[in-house]
Amino acid sequence: MRATVDKADTSGRWRRIRLRAEPLRTAGWQPGQQVRIDVGPADALTPLLRTYSVWDRTEDTIELQMLLHGDGPGARWVAAAKPGAEVLISKPKGNFVVSAACHHLFVGEETASAAFGPMLRALPAGAPVNAVIEVGGPADQLELGRPVTWLHRGDRAAASSAALLAAVAGLTLPEEAGQAYIAGEARTVQAVKQHLIRERGWPRRAVLTKPFWTPGKKGME
Repeated sequence: MRATVDKADTSGRWRRIRLRAEPLRTAGWQPGQQVRIDVGPADALTPLLRTYSVWDRTEDTIELQMLLHGDGPGARWVAAAKPGAEVLISKPKGNFVVSAACHHLFVGEETASAAFGPMLRALPAGAPVNAVIEVGGPADQLELGRPVTWLHRGDRAAASSAALLAAVAGLTLPEEAGQAYIAGEARTVQAVKQHLIRERGWPRRAVLTKPFWTPGKKGME
């Protein structure tokens, strides 16, 4: 569908962009789902698609929290987007969404927090939650509506994060497995998943993962 940039605000390394499209009025959305955006030139014959988590949705608009980093086509589109610009987007989709569970565990870094925000807001007010998110520093923290254990890595690489894995290993969790949502850099996602399954005894079905990126690999979300 064709959408129009309605608003674009920058805060630190985050850009909050609101897109408006009439077909969104009838499009379903579950918190945690994503849209695909054609970030290529308007006259290109082949779409250049990038995937972004939906931060919020109201009637015919969606809002995206987009991290300004790197110099790829997605990053350039995010940085340059201005009100009035037109872009092609898909309807929200995906199965990285919250489910009923006795408690919920969220683990990831900056790229995960844009998905975690709406997922956390969708949980019942009294639902037990643990959230551990690693970011470069305080300026990269998003307000997620729930208490979060923030890890600041400074200049360390986000890939294969030993600090994030150690923080999860140090959590006191209920004996009964809940539902885990692990997103962000692929190698860290895999390490945390294996910790929960092998060392905590969580069933595989209780660990939902969404690897968004990893160094040197294209084509991931």
